[in-house]
Amino acid sequence: MRADAKKNRDHLLEVAGTAIAEQGADVSLRDIARRAEVGLATLLRHFPTREALLDALLRTSFDELATKAGELEASKSPEDALAVWLRDCVACATEFRGVTTLMAAAIEDVESALHVSCVTMRAAGARLLVRAQGAGVARTDIDGTDLFALIAALAWLGDQPSLAPRADRLFEVVASAILTNTGS
Repeated sequence: MRADAKKNRDHLLEVAGTAIAEQGADVSLRDIARRAEVGLATLLRHFPTREALLDALLRTSFDELATKAGELEASKSPEDALAVWLRDCVACATEFRGVTTLMAAAIEDVESALHVSCVTMRAAGARLLVRAQGAGVARTDIDGTDLFALIAALAWLGDQPSLAPRADRLFEVVASAILTNTGS
């Protein structure tokens, strides 16, 4: 990619990230283009669909979460690794308002631009969960798909103004329900 094209793409991502954080995942693409001071055609040339734009925004964070899962496996106890990763994952999912619904749909839709990123993140969490289950510190009646759903539910709480103040406490409730050997 040419340097100027990369600069334009990065600028579009920065503007889109701000717009989605403020207005949610269904923000108008035309509004994003206007804020970035480019035409809609320019935005669509870089990101032909809303999902492609969201994938570009989220992929880096999801890849970092997958990498962090591996680092946590090597450096933390099973329960600490899972708890830290869960908190980081929920924080990532709440960074951009309204993406949890899209993530939940994308995990099942192999045609979705977000599918691979969501599957990668789910697999990373599943590895941490299986490790904690093997150590006897996590419920054995849940799997990676359940964990992904719980992350989405916790992130959804953060998107709801009336419930957001309860999100941290409810995270602790859910974490202590998953991790059987802690009082998280």
